[in-house]
Amino acid sequence: MKFRILNLGIQMIVVVGVLFGYGFWYVGVAAKSVAVAELQNQIATKTETASRISIARAVIAGMIEDKAAVQGYFIPETGIVAFINELELQGQNQNTTVNVLSVSSDTLGTQPILLFSLAIKGSFDAVMRTVGTIEYMPYDLSISEFSLTQDEKNSWNANLSVRVGSVKTTPQTKSP
Repeated sequence: MKFRILNLGIQMIVVVGVLFGYGFWYVGVAAKSVAVAELQNQIATKTETASRISIARAVIAGMIEDKAAVQGYFIPETGIVAFINELELQGQNQNTTVNVLSVSSDTLGTQPILLFSLAIKGSFDAVMRTVGTIEYMPYDLSISEFSLTQDEKNSWNANLSVRVGSVKTTPQTKSP
């Protein structure tokens, strides 16, 4: 009988030891679970931040493209000669002669503008088509004055004052 009591005592000590070990192990795992949950939360936060940064970069890239598209509607100070050549080419395409009489700069509010005085000569239909193509050129352009006269039997003259939006060119700095 002593052997059974001794055996029961040893078994009780082992059970208590196992329960104590299980409790200790459970507390350790619970602490690690909290740490893992905290790390998972940090990862989710950083992933969300990275996602927002990625979206912001995409939006900024789109804005840069939009800005470049909008800037295309304005004539830079260095592009005046090219614009004059384009006006003359529009006249040639419509079988008219386009002469630029004067070019000056001004501001409309805070926006710089260029003022062009043009003379167009040709047949009535050709002059009117030329005026229409100039008016609908892809620029911030408006006709502020317009007069049409007939010289000879089939020769017409149109005098236009045109305002075109402009942008100041800034010197480009080279990156090292």
